[in-house]
Amino acid sequence: MDSVRSDRRPGNGLPTAIKVLIAGGFGVGKTTMVGTVSETPPLRTEEVLTETGIGIDDLSGVEEKATTTVAMDFGRITISDDLVLYLFGTPGQDRFWFVWDELAIGALGAVVLADTRRLADCFPSVDYFEGRGTPFIVAVNSFEGSQQYGLDEVRQALNLDSDVPVVICDARERASAKEVMITLLEHAMKVRDARSVG
Repeated sequence: MDSVRSDRRPGNGLPTAIKVLIAGGFGVGKTTMVGTVSETPPLRTEEVLTETGIGIDDLSGVEEKATTTVAMDFGRITISDDLVLYLFGTPGQDRFWFVWDELAIGALGAVVLADTRRLADCFPSVDYFEGRGTPFIVAVNSFEGSQQYGLDEVRQALNLDSDVPVVICDARERASAKEVMITLLEHAMKVRDARSVG
């Protein structure tokens, strides 16, 4: 891994790659966010939900969902000629979590998408990134018909540290998804700087 990083010094013509994960529960909008914000058509590993998932995949609150991510979603955002952001959307179901460890290697940070109708579904993501020491933010995805809660209420319900940013977003809106990415990058840099001083 170090040899890859050493090739990406300023002036060598290769952009610096920043890896970001987008995580959260089943049906929270991870695939939508990657597709919304990616400058290229995203790579998706969506499969149609089948009867095999009955009793395994909880569709309450997302009854209209017809597909699911079985490996990852992948997108790209060029920040500048020498800086590229790679987005990896994680699968939401427990049975695909073995993929997370591989995806998390080298990630600068993560966005944990939350749905207030199913807030408990993002606890495993929060626990995962806290356990790894990966900087993360929580982005509450706005869904029609869902009860709106204040950011402090969401923070308290998820038992988040006061320094973890919590924002409202609409994963379908490009400007909103970009603001989420900016918030994550600013937070991750702040955490990195604090760790280098400490």
